[in-house]
Amino acid sequence: MGSAGKVFADSGPMHMMTKIGAASSPTAVEIDWDMEEHRRCITACLVKGTYLLESERANCWEDDANTEHLAPAWWESFHFRRHRVLACVCECLLCKIGHHILAARSTPFIYGAIFEYVPPAVAPRHPSAPSYVVAFRGTMRRDPTTLGDMRLNLRILLNEQHFCGRFSHARSKVEELLNSIPKNGGAGSSSGVWLAGHSLGASIALDVGRHIMTEYELKLPTFLFNPPQVSLASLAPAINKLPIAEVAKKGVHASSSAVKHVLGKTVLRPHRRNMEEKFERLSPWVPNLYVHPRDVICSGFIDYFEQRERHPRVAASATLMSYRDMCRSAIGKQNDRPHLLPSAVLWKNQSSQGNPHELRQWWQPQGPELELTSQLYKWS
Repeated sequence: MGSAGKVFADSGPMHMMTKIGAASSPTAVEIDWDMEEHRRCITACLVKGTYLLESERANCWEDDANTEHLAPAWWESFHFRRHRVLACVCECLLCKIGHHILAARSTPFIYGAIFEYVPPAVAPRHPSAPSYVVAFRGTMRRDPTTLGDMRLNLRILLNEQHFCGRFSHARSKVEELLNSIPKNGGAGSSSGVWLAGHSLGASIALDVGRHIMTEYELKLPTFLFNPPQVSLASLAPAINKLPIAEVAKKGVHASSSAVKHVLGKTVLRPHRRNMEEKFERLSPWVPNLYVHPRDVICSGFIDYFEQRERHPRVAASATLMSYRDMCRSAIGKQNDRPHLLPSAVLWKNQSSQGNPHELRQWWQPQGPELELTSQLYKWS
């Protein structure tokens, strides 16, 4: 396994680290959990650690005492310890057939982890610090779980991810965590457990956060890096290159919103009312969405929220519905979880440098690789 981009000391957020001596290992600066930059950088690093946990498992590094593990530095550098690994068996058809033919036992793969924050004994605990962060990785290429990851990506596109085994497993493990800790305003409160994920992992974190808010009315702080949401306009790169790209995109969105508005007032009125009730329950929860305009996978969230600002009257109705959910409603099926979000803080990286879907951009300081702007969107 190559170490490019995996060694914390070389690829991590060095602006948050300091060296006491020339031969010493870098240690974290004093963490201010009230600072957006510190929260963003640390949660992104924890997500990176989950990628490496699965990579090392797949390469049989877990039990090799002679191998230097790269994953722990991504959480230990910020005073976290691994509380629990989240693992389950791949559900894709090819894996099921392979295990059946070979009569082999399915090997669970790691899709996330629960990290416990254990600050130094000499330092007072920051009042805004989390007690646990539940982090979820995204799709891994050239990995035994690639087929299973891609299958889940397709389910997300169809808005059927809520029923997948990995999603239900994540919900149950977070519920177990919440039930295992004291409900005294600390770890069991809405600020004690945080959620974080990248790409596919952001969809898992989003699903878990929705579930906890709906069932327990707990607003878990949530950090979603490049969460998948593909819009019609973002799927047309050819249009985006034309001089009339912005005009064309506005036309597509305006027409789409008008269609949803009319349907929501007429034949799909029951579906609209159902979504209004769900939005009311979810609206106090405000996750952080970290997106990039050049990333086709997540740029749909930019289009979705900005349309609400441009056309507030029509968008108030259209925002409640997606075409996927509307089609399901037309055949008598109601989704248990809405595909869309009522409230969020949208963080946009406006930089023209780097890979717009790469996780590493989110632990960078403001500069050439990260030009961050934010906007709060609240449902009312």
